[in-house]
Amino acid sequence: MRAEKERLFKLRAEINEHNYLYHALNKPVLSDQAFDQLFAQLQAMEAQYPQWASADSPVQRIGAAPVASLQSVAHQVPMLSLDNIFSEADWLEVDRRIHRRWQADAAAITYVCEPKLDGLAISLRYVNGSLVRAATRGDGQQGEDVTHTLRTVANVPLQLRDPATQGGVGALPELLEVRGEVLIPRTTFATLQAAAVQRGEKPLANARNAAAGSVRQLDPKVAASRGLRFYAYAVAESSQELPGSQRELLTWLQGLGFSLAQEIHCVSGAQAVMQQFRQLGEQRAQLPYEIDGMVIKVDSLAGQALLGFVARAPRWAVAWKFPAEEVRSRLLNVVWQVGRTGALTPVAEVEPVEVGGVTVRHATLHNAAEIQRLGLHIGDTVVLYRAGDVIPKIDRVVVELRVPEAEPVVQPRCCPECGSDILQPEAEVVARCSGGLYCKAQRLEALVHFVSRRAMAIDGLGEKWLSQLLESGQVQQPADLYRLEKKALLTLERMGERLADKILGAVEKSKATTLPRFLYALGIRTVGEATALALARHFQDLENLLQADQHTLEEIPDVGPVTAAFILGFFHQDYNRRVMRELLQAGIHWPTMELVAHGAAGSMVITGTLSQLTREEARQLLLKMGLRVASAVSAKTRAVIVGTDPGSKYTEAQRLGIPVWSEADFLQVLRQHGLWPLN
Repeated sequence: MRAEKERLFKLRAEINEHNYLYHALNKPVLSDQAFDQLFAQLQAMEAQYPQWASADSPVQRIGAAPVASLQSVAHQVPMLSLDNIFSEADWLEVDRRIHRRWQADAAAITYVCEPKLDGLAISLRYVNGSLVRAATRGDGQQGEDVTHTLRTVANVPLQLRDPATQGGVGALPELLEVRGEVLIPRTTFATLQAAAVQRGEKPLANARNAAAGSVRQLDPKVAASRGLRFYAYAVAESSQELPGSQRELLTWLQGLGFSLAQEIHCVSGAQAVMQQFRQLGEQRAQLPYEIDGMVIKVDSLAGQALLGFVARAPRWAVAWKFPAEEVRSRLLNVVWQVGRTGALTPVAEVEPVEVGGVTVRHATLHNAAEIQRLGLHIGDTVVLYRAGDVIPKIDRVVVELRVPEAEPVVQPRCCPECGSDILQPEAEVVARCSGGLYCKAQRLEALVHFVSRRAMAIDGLGEKWLSQLLESGQVQQPADLYRLEKKALLTLERMGERLADKILGAVEKSKATTLPRFLYALGIRTVGEATALALARHFQDLENLLQADQHTLEEIPDVGPVTAAFILGFFHQDYNRRVMRELLQAGIHWPTMELVAHGAAGSMVITGTLSQLTREEARQLLLKMGLRVASAVSAKTRAVIVGTDPGSKYTEAQRLGIPVWSEADFLQVLRQHGLWPLN
C-alpha cells in the first residue's frame, strides 16, 4: 500500500509539472496522447484509493458538485481598479506626476508594460501552497467565492510548485494571495460560438461576458467546459518577502506555477513606454486573447510603496486604453423602441460586422437629435465603434458613398407600440409616447406608479404581482385592477388566500380617494404631487380640468409650458380618457374639493391638543394650502381648529361667531386636498 501511495503522489507531481510546462512556459515535452494516458492512470488510482483523494489533485479540475449559491467574500486587501488614460499627452502628465512625487531622475524610472487583459479580475488565496479560495473583485471590498469554478481552470495551480524541489531558491510562502485575470482565449471562444450556433442557441455576446458568466456558474462542470485561462499579474499578500521589482515578481510567480500574459516588457523612460504602446497596438490582433489597452507600472516595488494610492487606485500604475476600433457597415433600418417611461429610443439595424471581436447587428442612436446630427439615411455606409469597447455606436456617415435611393430617417409621429401621439416639447431632448395608461411598453411602470402609496395606495400589490397579472392577461390597464376576482388571483405563483383577500380589500379601499391623488396616479409626465394638488385646487373637479387649454393651464403657479403640453397631450388621447372613464365606472370617487385658494382672506387658528397631528404638523399643512396661521382669534379669522382641552381661543371664536372645525373636519379638508394621510 505504501508503494501505491508513493506512486499516486509521484503521478500527481508529474502531471502538475507537465501542466506547468504546457501552460506557464508554453514548452510541452509530452504529446497530448501521452499526457492523457498519465491523467487516466491518476484517475484510476484515485478511484481505487479514495482515502488519498485531495482537493489539490489535477483530477479535481473535472468539477465537483454544484454549489447552492455564491457566497460573499471580504477582501483582506481591497481589489482596486486602475485610472484610465487615452492619449500620449495623458501619459506624459502621469509620468511627470510620478517624477514629481518620487523625486527621481528622469532617466532612472523603469516601467513594466503589460497587456491589459479584457477578462474578469480574480483573487487566488493559497495556504501552505494549496489553493483555498478564489474570489471575484465585486465592489473591491466584497467579492463572490468562486473557488468551485476556478479549480476547473486548467492553468490555475491547485498546488504551488516548491522552488526548493525545482532547483530554485527560497521556500513556499505559508500565505500567498495572487491577483490576475481569467478569460476565454480567442480560438476557444470561436469554437464555443460555432457550437452554440450549431445547437440553435443564441451566440455568446463576447468573450469577456462569457468568461464572467462561466466563472459565476453554480455548476463547476459548466465552467470546466468553457476553456477558461488565468493570467497572474500581482500579489496582494505574502507571508514572505517579495522580490524587489515588478518584473522579478512576475518571474517569481511563474516559477510557482502561474501563467503570465505575453508581450510583457520592461522599459526606461516615458518615450520608451509610448513606443511600447504603439507596438502592442500593432500586435493586438495576433495575441491569443482580447486586450483593450496596456497597463503601465513602476517597476520598483519600493517606488510603488513610496508613491502609494489615492482613494480607489494606485499612483504607480495606470491603464492606457486603446482607441475604440472602427469598422464600416450599411444602415439597414432604424427601429424605434418605447421604454418603460414612454421614452422613444432609436436603434440602428446594420449589416452584421465584427467590431472588436464581437458581431454587431445593432447600434444605439440615443434620440432624434443624434440622428439629425449624423444626417442618417437608410442605406447609408456608416462607421461603427464600440464605446468603451462595449456599446456599439455610429460615429459618422460616409456621405460620399450614399446611394441615390437612400431615404432620411424620420422620427414617427405615433407610438410604434400603441399608436398614441408622440410628444416632444421644445425644451425636451427625448420624445415620449403619450399613451401612458394604455401603451403596452409602459404598462408595468404605469401600474406600479398607479398603486403606489402616494397615488392610489393599493397595499400589497407590488411589481412582482403586477408583472404576473400582466403576463397572465388578467390586467392590461389600471381599471382592470378593480375587476380582479379572488379565484383568478389564486392562480398566481405563491399567491395564498390571505394575501389575495388583503389585496382585494386594498383595491376596494382605494376607490375612496381624493382628486389630487387620482391625478397623480395617472402618471402624467412632470405632474408630481404638488402639481396634482395645484390642479385639483384650481379646477375643483376633473371635468373642468379636461376642458382647460394651454393658456389656462399655464396660469397655475406650478404649471409651465412643458408641463402644460404634457397634460394636454395626455388628456387628448382617447385611450387615456377611456381608461379614466372606466376607473370612474369601477367606483373610484372623491369628495368635492372645498375652495381654499392661495391668498384666501383671513387666517387659521389652532387651539387644544390634536390626537393625530402635532401643532407644528398642522401649521405646515395649513401653509401648504395657502392659508396663513395666526396665534390669536380676531374678526378676520377664517376658522378655528379645535382639539381636546381647548383654551380661551375656542371661547373667543364662539363669541365672535367664527367657524369652528373639529379635528375630524380638518382631516376631511386635508383629504380633499390630497394632504392626508401624511406621506
